[in-house]
Amino acid sequence: MSDAVGTVGGTEDAAREAGRGARIVVRVGILAYGLTHLLLAWLVLRVAFGDRGSRADQSGAFQAIAQTTAGRVLLWVLALGFVAVALWRVGEALGRAGGRVKDARGRLESAGMAVVFAALTVLAVRTAVSGSGGEGSQAAAAGLLGIPGGQWIVGAVGVGIVVVAGFITVNGFRCTFTDDMSLPVDPRARAVAVRTGQLGKVAKGLVTVLVGVLVVVAAVQFEPQRANGLDAALKTLAAQPFGVVLLVATAVGLVAFGVFCAFDARYHRV
Repeated sequence: MSDAVGTVGGTEDAAREAGRGARIVVRVGILAYGLTHLLLAWLVLRVAFGDRGSRADQSGAFQAIAQTTAGRVLLWVLALGFVAVALWRVGEALGRAGGRVKDARGRLESAGMAVVFAALTVLAVRTAVSGSGGEGSQAAAAGLLGIPGGQWIVGAVGVGIVVVAGFITVNGFRCTFTDDMSLPVDPRARAVAVRTGQLGKVAKGLVTVLVGVLVVVAAVQFEPQRANGLDAALKTLAAQPFGVVLLVATAVGLVAFGVFCAFDARYHRV
């Protein structure tokens, strides 16, 4: 009997250790997401001050990391964290119970984030292997526009992006992201976590709205080059009369989001 009890106890200990390890990897993935946004902020500033040849999106950020052997190793670490977050978010999307609107929104948000982190995983692995993230959303849009009904599909994708971006913006403005966090007790640390999350999510949401609008425009005008994701959106901002100011403000928002991710990695309930 004692041997059986010992075996059960050992199994429970092993399960707890495995769960602890999985949570650590998920937190690494959230932190990696923040690092990606800090790199994006740097690329945005480069575009703001005249470097229009730089690719200001996640692919550009990963390509910047992949310039050295150590950087490619880091990309594999980031990919591991991203896939852990993707799987965790899938579990959340499938496991949240209840039929209330709040539960439905929670499921939808988790499913959306699972897709985002799955895409980041693929992009990080592809860049680590080849040094390039691939042809990106422009090639995908061109392929879709070339099939029957392709304009409607691309247009629907653009509208979907705008809707998700609106949700991100409202989530940031209302600070509802704190519902899934055990915020720090220290009032100053709590204030920094909330304010960086608010500023970062609003900035991220507004830029994503522009991405969605450009995808819709690409569908309406049959111009796939407009559907080139974040890079095209930021360079569209750069071409405006106050482009430098808009891009610097965007970079500040992305830095805020990157800092928030450090808090989220520590205090998100995983």
